[in-house]
Amino acid sequence: MNTLRDLHGTPVLLCPPEGPLLLGEREAVDVIGEGSYAGASWVAVPVERLPDAFFRLRTRVAGDIVQKFATYRLGLAVVGDISRHLEESTALRDFVRESNRGTQLWFVPDTAALAERLAPTR
Repeated sequence: MNTLRDLHGTPVLLCPPEGPLLLGEREAVDVIGEGSYAGASWVAVPVERLPDAFFRLRTRVAGDIVQKFATYRLGLAVVGDISRHLEESTALRDFVRESNRGTQLWFVPDTAALAERLAPTR
């Protein structure tokens, strides 16, 4: 069951590791709808909920899902260890690095790291 949590003043819908995979736009829209209804600004999706195709950029699964989140103005945080996928793809390493510089998609190792990124800067 997804839960809404406040991380440094930002409402984040936390998805548990168990649950249906986000295979594409249809599943993304379901999560986006729940996040929007709950008043979330970000949705945290564990790596376990993403298919391997998400991490193979040529499949366009990541692009389709991320675009849906951008369209609905919700941030997407991919939470968990993606090192296996990073070792396999230079393009993915570049994508993760660029995404983490932005404000729409972040790859973080855990929820604590997400909370730290959302903390106000002084």
